[in-house]
Amino acid sequence: MEAKYCKESRVIRTSRVFPNDVNNHNTLFGGRLMSDIDQVASISAARHSRKECVTASTDSVDFLHPVRPTDSVCFESYVTSTGTSSMEVFVKIIAEDLKSGEYKMAATALLTFVALDQHKRPTRVPEVVPETEEERKLHETAPERTRMRKERKQKSKELATFLTTNHPWT
Repeated sequence: MEAKYCKESRVIRTSRVFPNDVNNHNTLFGGRLMSDIDQVASISAARHSRKECVTASTDSVDFLHPVRPTDSVCFESYVTSTGTSSMEVFVKIIAEDLKSGEYKMAATALLTFVALDQHKRPTRVPEVVPETEEERKLHETAPERTRMRKERKQKSKELATFLTTNHPWT
């Protein structure tokens, strides 16, 4: 399987912030932003693998600057690292004040996707080749994030053994 460049999975999407997209603070609702992040990241994973992909985890979403109704919001995503069937996807979110032209890094996110074969089982994905300084930095630091992701997943599994599935509404 031939390796692919990060740029081959790049997705760029820009949209406006409308009144129904904001919360009671008059900033972009975090849940809306997270939904958009998952959408663009899933396209990057599919472009890289050319397979059906599922979100395995949202590893982080860091809100760095509020997005306001006077802003446009630009999402850029691409695959930064791969395992056997998994892909780490980085998403950066840039807010542009449409009146002043000022740009701010609004948020960053990292998600993990798994590629599936026709039987809905994990399947191999190509390795990824970084080219830019940003891509190289994310690729070089991916092994530590992978280690932390596996550790966090194990802790979540351990915690789940203590959680009940009782119906709280009964």
